[in-house]
Amino acid sequence: MLKIAFHPIYKHPLPKGHRFPMIKYELLPQQLLYEGTCTDDNFFEPSFVEDRYILEAHDRVYYRNLVNLELSKKEARKIGFPLSNELVQRERIIADGTIKGCHFALEHGIAMNIAGGTHHAYSNRGEAFCMLNDQAIGARYLLKKGLAKKILIVDLDVHQGNGTAEIFQTDPSVFTFSMHGKGNYPFKKETSDLDIPLEKGTKDDEYLSILKKKLPELLEQVRPDFVFYLCGVDVLETDKLGTLSMTVEGCKERDRFVLQTCHYANIPVQCSMGGGYSPEIKIIVEAHANTFRLAQDIYE
Repeated sequence: MLKIAFHPIYKHPLPKGHRFPMIKYELLPQQLLYEGTCTDDNFFEPSFVEDRYILEAHDRVYYRNLVNLELSKKEARKIGFPLSNELVQRERIIADGTIKGCHFALEHGIAMNIAGGTHHAYSNRGEAFCMLNDQAIGARYLLKKGLAKKILIVDLDVHQGNGTAEIFQTDPSVFTFSMHGKGNYPFKKETSDLDIPLEKGTKDDEYLSILKKKLPELLEQVRPDFVFYLCGVDVLETDKLGTLSMTVEGCKERDRFVLQTCHYANIPVQCSMGGGYSPEIKIIVEAHANTFRLAQDIYE
């Protein structure tokens, strides 16, 4: 059975007019239930991840300052959310959703997190709506527990996974792959194990052609026994914070290919949703919902 991490805390209250579409975390599970893609049994509620697992991926001083709300004004400004105790607890719960999802993926082949994909969180700082890197924490957890030996992170958000690249820059057990908009934030990129920067306006055909060539090559080269997939829908042409020109159908085909490829290779995959900033919330929800529909179809 497909298991999906969701907690009401995912929809965190923000100041009126804030550009982050927090409501999607409430609407997405509602849509999946309404249309019958999922039932209540598909969802599980994460709790707090243990500090020791967070500290496998994050600097102790940074984490202490974050939890105690003692970041400098500059550090807090980079995150982009008003800091609060509830916001930090939300990050810890999201990370727990990804860790528990790893176990479900090992059992069922796939697991999803309604939130997560916080790939701009570095080992020692947060930025761009990311404070704790859920998939980095999950990867280190698997390695620590001996549940995986070689991990591939497939990051297809429109923004480079700079924090993820930094965390694993000297770790040969995790291969980081980021395919992103060349002109997008972050404007100073880190170095992933494989970066594919795409020109502004890249459309479905070019995007999918590159992905369908590179991902099978990576599976052959890296030979991972676990995959983390960051399936941001900010690759859409309608996205306010993206530079690519993909359609909802193209984004769906991207997800289909990644999930089918992992399924055929019998490699467990954990999916975190990542970004999506189209002006119309229904487009964001539809594009994200496609990922869950495909997961149910491919892994049934």
